[in-house]
Amino acid sequence: MTLLLCLVTFFSFANITTQEKEALVALYNSTNGSSWNTTWDLNSPVSNWYGVTVEDEKVVALNLEFNNLEGQLPETIGNLVNLRELNLFRNNISGAIPNSIGNLKALKIMNIAFNKLDGELPDSIGNLSSLQSLQLFMNSIKGSIPDSIGQLSQLETLELYNNKLSGVLPNSIGNLTHLKELLISSNNLTGKLPQSIGNMRGLKILSVFDNSLLGIVPNAISSLVNLEELVLANNAFFGNLPSDLANLSNLKVLMIGNNDFKGEFAQLKTQFPNMEQFDYVNNNDKGVLATLDT
Repeated sequence: MTLLLCLVTFFSFANITTQEKEALVALYNSTNGSSWNTTWDLNSPVSNWYGVTVEDEKVVALNLEFNNLEGQLPETIGNLVNLRELNLFRNNISGAIPNSIGNLKALKIMNIAFNKLDGELPDSIGNLSSLQSLQLFMNSIKGSIPDSIGQLSQLETLELYNNKLSGVLPNSIGNLTHLKELLISSNNLTGKLPQSIGNMRGLKILSVFDNSLLGIVPNAISSLVNLEELVLANNAFFGNLPSDLANLSNLKVLMIGNNDFKGEFAQLKTQFPNMEQFDYVNNNDKGVLATLDT
């Protein structure tokens, strides 16, 4: 009975570690591991591999930033189901994020910024229910932001700037009520800012500059009372600014240039006691900024 129990324990243990080890080996092979800055000795224990953190015989973190990974992420990366942190910042990873990424439900931090990703964001990204930080900036990710993004209820940081994202901002983005930073600048986004954006009351930074967003900025943005940076420049917004914008008393940065807003913008800065940086060039400043009276 004791021998049988030991065998069962051994094989159960082996199955778990084999699945994760094979996923790591697949990543190594698909990203030209032999040319990494710091390589792995595949014959040594996984716990000795550079950038791999193992706790209780589970791979919980993978940190391979600045390590010259080149190639595509394998579908088997979704087998690292105990992963809490995935940091592949500043490499040469191309292709798309695999759909299997949605299996990583323990993941809290994902940083694949500054790579060469050029696929679309998978809908399965919405399955990452523990995710707190998603950083995919400085890639060439195309397609639209999936509606499933609104399922990331624990998300605090969303950085998708400098990609090739297109389409409209999904209304579901307003479900990200824990979000503090939303940076989606320098993409090809179109349409209007959704009214639901006003639900993100904890937001401190909202940056959407250098897109093709249009229309009137919704007054709901005035509900973001913790906002410190509002960057709307280089879009196609028009009309008056929100009537209650002066409610944003914590605002330090307001960049609204290269749109078609109306108002007496030279007076605008006086409405915000903490203002440090203000830009309104190339707007229509012939109107009256009566909507910003406090």
